[in-house]
Amino acid sequence: MTRRPGLLALLVLAVLALVGGLTLGPRLTPPREGSTEVRFVREMIQHHAQAVDLATRIRDRSEDRTIRALALDIMLSQQEQIGQMRGWLTLWGLPWGGQGMTAEHARMMGMATPAELGSIDTQPVSEAEKTFLQLMIRHHRGALEMVEPALENGVRPEVQALARQIQAAQGGEIRLMTQLLADRNAQPLPAPAGGSQGGTEGMEMGGHQH
Repeated sequence: MTRRPGLLALLVLAVLALVGGLTLGPRLTPPREGSTEVRFVREMIQHHAQAVDLATRIRDRSEDRTIRALALDIMLSQQEQIGQMRGWLTLWGLPWGGQGMTAEHARMMGMATPAELGSIDTQPVSEAEKTFLQLMIRHHRGALEMVEPALENGVRPEVQALARQIQAAQGGEIRLMTQLLADRNAQPLPAPAGGSQGGTEGMEMGGHQH
């Protein structure tokens, strides 16, 4: 009985030390404008928005169950990630807007032109499905390039975690879409060589209304 007060006191001291360590330990300061984290988040929001647009367009037209399921998965997962990234910007005290990708940089990261987006609405459904798969493969390949800076040392852990999630999910979707294209006797588009091609205006959101 006489040893219990001393043991209790040691336990209390240990808990206080743990709480103090969590409270007084180093904290991550919010990233600033121009940082790797902010650039990644702003540009990926822009990139994701077009992926959602592409997926919505083909899901409105296709009756292929695999393509419809893939499109829905892209719509839901990337809309959720957009919300997550906008939440980070709010927590960091930064506006959702700001400088995103230029039209040239967006093209180099696999984003589609307005004409390419519109073709999904106007082509026969079977051709539109091929076009969707080709555009989305190129789009995903651009995203895999975009995540690389966010995986480097020194980047905030939550941003690194999202970058790894995007890398894994979109890598798997590329493999699936490549097989779906092969089943349709079609091949992926070549990676864009640069942003010199025309028709890049309005590339950020795609401009499709529902």
